Amino acid sequence: MSDLDYTPDLYTLVDEEGNEETFEMMDVIEIDEQRYFALMPYLPEAEDLLDSDGELVILKSDIVDGEEILVSIDDDNEFDKIGKMFLERLEAMFEEVGCECDDDCDCNN
Repeated sequence: MSDLDYTPDLYTLVDEEGNEETFEMMDVIEIDEQRYFALMPYLPEAEDLLDSDGELVILKSDIVDGEEILVSIDDDNEFDKIGKMFLERLEAMFEEVGCECDDDCDCNN
């Protein structure tokens, strides 16, 4: 397997209006028996990735009728706390990967 082989962990979610969108799972955190998910809209084309704003969607799991579903976090304090944790974890993951860019890169490596 080469370093370029990568299969994203994809999830298709349906919003309250019935619209489907595919997301790539970036990270999962479990705190006090509650699972939180960091997702990004899935963009299979490299050009789309370059134009993306890097929006991170943070959801938590809920059990409804015995089935796990992902729901929004309504509590602002909870959202801010979990969002900060995900950003720190994702920044650390990308720092480990490193960068082989030229001097014009904004990746801070």
